[in-house]
Amino acid sequence: MLSNNKGLFVTAMMLALAGGGAGAAQPQRAGTIGSGPMVGDTLVPLGPPYMVGGVTYIPADPVSYDEVGYAGTVEDGSQGGATATGEAFVPTAITAAHKTLPLPSYVEVTALDSGRTILVRVNDRGPMRSDQLIALSPGAAAQLGVTGMAPVRVRRVNPPDQERAVLRSHGQAADRLETPAALLKVLRGKLGPLRIAATPPTRTPVAAKPKPVIAQAKSVGASRPGADFDMPAPKPVAQPAKTPPAPTPVPAPPKTSGYVVQVGAFSSQTRANALAQKLGARVEASGGIWRVRLGPYATQQAAQAGVRTAAAKGFENARIMANDAR
Repeated sequence: MLSNNKGLFVTAMMLALAGGGAGAAQPQRAGTIGSGPMVGDTLVPLGPPYMVGGVTYIPADPVSYDEVGYAGTVEDGSQGGATATGEAFVPTAITAAHKTLPLPSYVEVTALDSGRTILVRVNDRGPMRSDQLIALSPGAAAQLGVTGMAPVRVRRVNPPDQERAVLRSHGQAADRLETPAALLKVLRGKLGPLRIAATPPTRTPVAAKPKPVIAQAKSVGASRPGADFDMPAPKPVAQPAKTPPAPTPVPAPPKTSGYVVQVGAFSSQTRANALAQKLGARVEASGGIWRVRLGPYATQQAAQAGVRTAAAKGFENARIMANDAR
């Protein structure tokens, strides 16, 4: 009898140790509970297909969703301060907008530049742009560590109730483990090229004025709406008409030292410096105006790299100019 009791005691001790080891191998994820009012998780009906900008979107409820693309940011809800679920848009909450996933749903978003992964609650429709897969709230973008347009992986998940409650109270769930470098390489290989959404057409001026004769070397890229932020871009200096040159098959090259990409012009030096620091650009001052520029570049073709750099940071209307243009 004593031998049997000893055997039962040893068995019980082994089970207890095994249970403790399993618990240590699967710790509960921590999170930061938010201070906002808890919102519900009632599923919104998917609804019929809808069309925006000539493109038809079909809401769906896939068992698994795993895509790579580009993420932008959203500064407000699609319903004028509210989201498609009827909730108030909270910039600091970890939320996102998606074109077709159920509302609400949960996704893990991975930044393909850094491998960082966070849990996000999808509660709105958007972004209605062909160059974005998902639009993150400012709070979600900050937790993920991205700005402007960023390459990402979006994977639908079914998190535990504890993490759902954290996001529903406008808090942050703990970061996931960083994605291994080998997997990041594979995911980047699936990423298509960044297709910048088309720029709206230039508005026709109210009163047309006679056009001065402009020296070609003064402005290389056509001006586009929104190229500058808080004031119109300064116009090139008008030049008097020149006597027609002698016929020659090759025009004389412009007297410039290359090209620059102008991202914006500001009346505030503080704003110009902030943008330049963000882009790794430089600030040029002239006549009380501070211009944020990338470059210089030897050719217009090389300057296109600067345009792509600005677009990837969310500034899609940068323009190419001769390096001596003011």
